[in-house]
Amino acid sequence: MNLHFILEDSELEAGIQIFAAEFQFTVSEDGMPVQVTQKNENKIVVVYEGDKAHIHYEHKHQFFRALGLLLESLQHEQECDITEVPQFSMNGPMIDISQGNAVLQADTLRRLITKMAAMGLNMLMLYAEDSFEVVEQPYFGYMRGRYTQEEIRACDDYADQFGIELIPCIQTLSHLSDVLKWNDFNDIKEDRETLLVGEEKTYAFIEQMIVAATNPVRTKRIHIGMDEALKLGQGNYLLKNGLRSKFEIMNEHLAKVLQITEKYGLKPMIWSDMYFRAGAGMSDNYDRDMVLPASILEEMPKGIQHIYWDYYHYDVDFYIDFIRKHKQFGSTPIFAGGIWNWKGFCLNYGATFAATDAAMTACKKEGIKEIIATLWGDDGTECHIYSALLGLQLFAEHGYAEQLDEGKLKRRFEFCTGGHYDDFMDIRFVDEIPGTSEGNLETANPSRYLLWQQVLMGMFDKNIDGLPIAEHYAKLALHYAQAVQRNGEWGQVFEILQRLCHVLAVKSEIGLRITRDYRAGDVTSLQHYAQVELVDLIARVEDLRECHLSQWHQLYKPFGWEVIDFRYGGLLASLKTTIRRLDDYAGGRTGRLEELEQERLLYQGQEGIVDCYWYKGMPTASRLAQSAD
Repeated sequence: MNLHFILEDSELEAGIQIFAAEFQFTVSEDGMPVQVTQKNENKIVVVYEGDKAHIHYEHKHQFFRALGLLLESLQHEQECDITEVPQFSMNGPMIDISQGNAVLQADTLRRLITKMAAMGLNMLMLYAEDSFEVVEQPYFGYMRGRYTQEEIRACDDYADQFGIELIPCIQTLSHLSDVLKWNDFNDIKEDRETLLVGEEKTYAFIEQMIVAATNPVRTKRIHIGMDEALKLGQGNYLLKNGLRSKFEIMNEHLAKVLQITEKYGLKPMIWSDMYFRAGAGMSDNYDRDMVLPASILEEMPKGIQHIYWDYYHYDVDFYIDFIRKHKQFGSTPIFAGGIWNWKGFCLNYGATFAATDAAMTACKKEGIKEIIATLWGDDGTECHIYSALLGLQLFAEHGYAEQLDEGKLKRRFEFCTGGHYDDFMDIRFVDEIPGTSEGNLETANPSRYLLWQQVLMGMFDKNIDGLPIAEHYAKLALHYAQAVQRNGEWGQVFEILQRLCHVLAVKSEIGLRITRDYRAGDVTSLQHYAQVELVDLIARVEDLRECHLSQWHQLYKPFGWEVIDFRYGGLLASLKTTIRRLDDYAGGRTGRLEELEQERLLYQGQEGIVDCYWYKGMPTASRLAQSAD
């Protein structure tokens, strides 16, 4: 394709050149004319007929959405007359670069931003507890892959070419354990993860963070966190000030932080959950019967946007109810949903679609205009970042239609990314296994704990006993091997899943088999495990680790991989220990294997395929490490 853009705004040119390379067209004066007009009306219009095209748009990011729609029509040589009405003024992802130890490489950010531009998304947050440079604080983000000011500025510059706003997303109260573990911060520490409210040094530090986070970006908006400070006022604050309500402490702290944001002309937003917990006795921020007392509403600091975050519900009415509760704060909230990527290697598209469809329907009904799609990296960021591309497209398509058109979602995804829709949907089957419900709305994560549990301990063996788990993973490994070939650059998403399933096709049930044969006195089978099957399993795990290692260093900075290395190292060592123990028993060097004589119990007493959130609960019932307060 050869196109000639007739532009009113020259600022579009840089993004057009990037799109030309991305979608394989040329820009020249002898190309097909594309008249581009900016209009002050909330719609996108794309018309292509014969030998000319027209694009009407209001905001910069909408032009690139429109250009993608035009290119898609040209690709199929179909004339088009498309009108879309944007449903939201802000729509884009928040990507965790702190809790999961994974800081995205610059190239990874650029790939995501380019795809976001084609989808029509216009906002990006990088959730950074300590993953950015604060020059006055050398231990802030030390050895954690923090971004320099120059790296953030370059990201902002690249995003701005497409009209995408890079909004700093930090923490100014809690969720700061990776900062407060250093002795340099002992005098501003409430407990292991919360700042000491009321101290002058605390606010000097917060000001340093806010300045460092906002200096490299164009926007004046900033997300200052403030969520889940559940032990607020119960640590060093209690010793210094006596017992006070969390609500009072929170209000005083937020007021002081707002003085800082006002000083720099910033527009802050916070997560809303602490105020909802205050109305529910701190027990639950999703208590449907909770009523926010008038005193809370009156005393809350003003001049701030509240973010209603909710990834867990599939009922439109529930979201409508809580949106209306948020409106009691005196303004329409921002809504943050979730692309379920944070429970292991598998992105749960069943839960993602069910929760997002319900939430977006409610948001449109209630006039919500600003949307965030969260991508958390909890406990190691084992899930491939590009597996979330379909989730981003889902949020984008909801953003340009009153009702989602699944056929259009599929077509747009395959054009914008080049990925195969059905293959990405099938990612969910890594955790949606026999024994789970359709869609796995309970968000169980068996692939993760079946990988990391020790063979001789079998913490989850009782829960899967009798289910065809190994067979499921063997078939899935073959399916993903084919998906690798169909998905071009995104084949890497399926490559690691194929190797994971290749491991689980053996490992998921081998502990059950070894235990049965030991109790049956089948020494020959135990020798076979030690000499053949476990040796093969080690090779499969090493193959998975090698793939994971290569992909990590392509996608992320090197910091944080060491945590995953510890897990693979522990797994491989435990498999070698298993071989040694079976050899010793079969050779008569030990008279019994107590590990296999221990009765297997249901995990936490729960039947069936369960959820285990944290790695520390997977390999062993013993204590992995002593946590420090």
